[in-house]
Amino acid sequence: MKPGAVRDLKALMLGMDPTLGERAWVFVELASDAMIPATAFAIVREEEGMCAILPATAGPAPNSADKPQFARITLQVHSDLEAVGLTAAVATTLATYGIACNIVAGLNHDHLFVPWDRREEALKMLKKLSMDANRSV
Repeated sequence: MKPGAVRDLKALMLGMDPTLGERAWVFVELASDAMIPATAFAIVREEEGMCAILPATAGPAPNSADKPQFARITLQVHSDLEAVGLTAAVATTLATYGIACNIVAGLNHDHLFVPWDRREEALKMLKKLSMDANRSV
């Protein structure tokens, strides 16, 4: 376990402190030999090809104008990579309200990409999830 990382589910939920980023993001396919844009938040290499998460206004993002835009909500709790249940709780909560959620786990935090037009609602639901965990302590 990385020093300072939280593994306990209750502690993770209490400390989520979801923070909404200001910028819109798009998921775009890149050619396998493409240079990775410096603005990329993340790169995923799959059998079918390479995907980048880029700012909606950044280039090179072929056809990014017609891609759905997402907001990034970062859970500020320093989550351990071996923690169990946080992403399930978050995804289940958002799914209950019909909000899609694409989760990218970093070394220190989890980042949730939700539809841009539902970002405020998603943030509200995540804050409620954290408050509800506090009430059940």
